[in-house]
Amino acid sequence: MKHESKPAVVLLSGGLDSATCLAICKDRGFTPFAISFRYGQRHSIELERASLIAERAGVAKHAIINIDLGAIGGSALTDVNLAVPKHELASEIGTEIPLTYVPARNTVFLSYALGWAEVLGALDIYIGVNALDYSGYPDCRPEYIEAFETMANLATKSGVEGKKIKIHTPLIQLSKSEIIQAGMKLGVDYGLTLSCYDPGETGQACGHCDSCLLRQRGFDQLGLADPARGK
Repeated sequence: MKHESKPAVVLLSGGLDSATCLAICKDRGFTPFAISFRYGQRHSIELERASLIAERAGVAKHAIINIDLGAIGGSALTDVNLAVPKHELASEIGTEIPLTYVPARNTVFLSYALGWAEVLGALDIYIGVNALDYSGYPDCRPEYIEAFETMANLATKSGVEGKKIKIHTPLIQLSKSEIIQAGMKLGVDYGLTLSCYDPGETGQACGHCDSCLLRQRGFDQLGLADPARGK
């Protein structure tokens, strides 16, 4: 069922999941406002991809917010002295929380998205978190999203006035292959996306980090070639 056209804030990283999430938001009839973050990550090329995806999608506005999670460290994505874990096969990915987990990242990102939503008069926020084919991050679980939504409605003018804020997670129970299928039906160009945790200077994927392996497994399960491979 389509919603009336109304504003929604969409977290956009430039990766496969967030690009799909943006397409779903649009398909549901919302007017998307995309938000991305320069947070001290080890590479900024993902922001170039996010900008291109946002432009192609025709978002109402794309905001890039500057913060520095690298100042507190603790993650291979924000500290170049920590090596990004790599494997040969997706089956080798462990169940423990990996070194690529960025402490408090989704909490910080969602807080900025929540603030912008209030300014825009938006009651809907979209985030492409996933609890199936993911790397074990605690802030991608349904119970975390439910808790944040509860907090959002306690901590905002909109919430206390009875205008309930909704955190949408359309991908949270989908496998990577199911996410790709959903995006392809909506015309997502996965050749524009970058999922790699440790890409080369021109954006070529390493092929061995958790994100690369999970992405490749998704395409393999569908019998498809990844259109971004080799870029």
